[in-house]
Amino acid sequence: MKFTKSHRNNIIFLIVITLLIIPQTRQPIQIFIHKGLALFSPSVFNKDESKVLANYNWTLKNLNNNTINLNEYKGEVVFVNLWATWCPPCIAEMPSIQELYNDYKNDIKFLIVSEENTETIKRFLKKHDYNFEINQPINDTPEMLKSRSIPRTLLIDKEGNIIINKSGAANWNSAKVRETIDNLIN
Repeated sequence: MKFTKSHRNNIIFLIVITLLIIPQTRQPIQIFIHKGLALFSPSVFNKDESKVLANYNWTLKNLNNNTINLNEYKGEVVFVNLWATWCPPCIAEMPSIQELYNDYKNDIKFLIVSEENTETIKRFLKKHDYNFEINQPINDTPEMLKSRSIPRTLLIDKEGNIIINKSGAANWNSAKVRETIDNLIN
């Protein structure tokens, strides 16, 4: 029997399907795929296209049980990211969020939010050596920030305009995002 290109493609396809079925290899493959998708910058709305966040009443606690309310951040540029440790696209975009945080933590407010338990989040942060603060919601998320899928990320300007509203993985450390943030803080 002669080994053809079609046979080779079928074997590769079967290997990939098998790897996706096995739980130990599924998540790393999904993360790898989403890292490729996260190379793209999110779309930026101009102020005429953006929606305004009307309700800032959202109380969160950090992993040390200190509470904050989004109301405290009115008049600030706010980066909100909803995520989970089990979510491959969330994991894929985390390195770019860490890089953005490293450079802008003193200029904008970061609300990186997970509904998971504290110990799970702490293990994840330690494993990946992330140092941004994670918050957990205490009350209901405002309607405009709610999401049916994660990751979901919003960039809110000082007037409450939602300048970026992205579901799915993205490159948050891109030149486009940095330029947008620079314009918002100046």
